[in-house]
Amino acid sequence: MIVPDAVGAADVDWPSARRIIRSVHPPIDLFEDIADPADWPLLISAEQKTNPRLMETIGTLDLVPPERRVGGPGASYLMAPFTHVSRDRPSRFSDGSYGVLYVGDRFEVALFETIHHHGRFMAATREPPGWTSQFREIIMKVSGRLHDLRPHAEDAVFHPDDYANAQVLGAQLRRGGAQGVVYRSVRFEGGDCAGLFYPDLAADAAQGRHLDYHWNGSAVDFCRDRDNGAIFQIV
Repeated sequence: MIVPDAVGAADVDWPSARRIIRSVHPPIDLFEDIADPADWPLLISAEQKTNPRLMETIGTLDLVPPERRVGGPGASYLMAPFTHVSRDRPSRFSDGSYGVLYVGDRFEVALFETIHHHGRFMAATREPPGWTSQFREIIMKVSGRLHDLRPHAEDAVFHPDDYANAQVLGAQLRRGGAQGVVYRSVRFEGGDCAGLFYPDLAADAAQGRHLDYHWNGSAVDFCRDRDNGAIFQIV
């Protein structure tokens, strides 16, 4: 198990980081249209009086410190992972009680990370073969000083499926003031991932390609670019 005090830090500057999300998630108007996060609490308070479903869309804004919030075009992609959290949806470095924005340093990293998780869901629910859920690529800038776990790539925190040790480490680092972590991708050899503990470490989030995944009954074997119809085999 990695000792938090033994983890060094590194400056990460990725001008074209990638994240892939399900296309069913629409932009959150408040984050997109109101550029100054300082205006959000009053607007939410006023809107709640006539729109009781508002919080279902926005999530729990209090989970993000006011000074770390971001707004304007693309802000939904950065804020949503932190305002919509649940212990029913843990991740590698969180038990689900707080958000983490995961990105890859290139498209292939994001692709293989999501293929893995989508495949596990499809197998668990015994879905029939075919083209399945639509996804969208998000391109963004990532810049910050992150705790560097790349020298510890063989540690138990990077078990392919057991996140228990990684969640303990993530919580310890976050409590200790860490901004996030950078680490070797478990799914795509040679690629790096980052787990950001705050949304303002990323910027200029914009939509890229629309994607479909093909499920063959046991694995995701093809990816289709909906913009041009190109189909790629997953090997």
